[in-house]
Amino acid sequence: MANEDIIAVSAEAVIHPDDLEESFIRSSGPGGQNVNKVATAVQLRFNAALATGLSERVRDRVIRFAGQRATKDGVIVIEAGRFRTQEQNRADARSRLVALVAKAAEPPPPPRKKTKPSKGAIERRLKSKAGRSTVKKLRGRVGEE
Repeated sequence: MANEDIIAVSAEAVIHPDDLEESFIRSSGPGGQNVNKVATAVQLRFNAALATGLSERVRDRVIRFAGQRATKDGVIVIEAGRFRTQEQNRADARSRLVALVAKAAEPPPPPRKKTKPSKGAIERRLKSKAGRSTVKKLRGRVGEE
């Protein structure tokens, strides 16, 4: 295949056309009487487990993010049948795959920095707790005097 068909998602995620397999099936979406005759929906299969353009971290994350769309063998199956034409459905399936891989290729968030409340905040909290305690004590029954 041509070099233009390679989809570069990020530095550690590249989708090669050899890893993609498309098959066309009958769509359940719009199309009028034509919907029962023409296979316009696309079933895009991306073999993430054997994809050479993905780093190990991205490979694991993309299979995990795919959820039920991923088979046990690590093949991600995306079905697109929203549109009436094969070309639009192909583009839709590919864009959904690119979005999934891009989400998996995002860098991990920075670690959380531990913080603790200031002394003034601790004092205010304890003072308000003591105030609530006295209010609740005063709600009880009035003792006989």
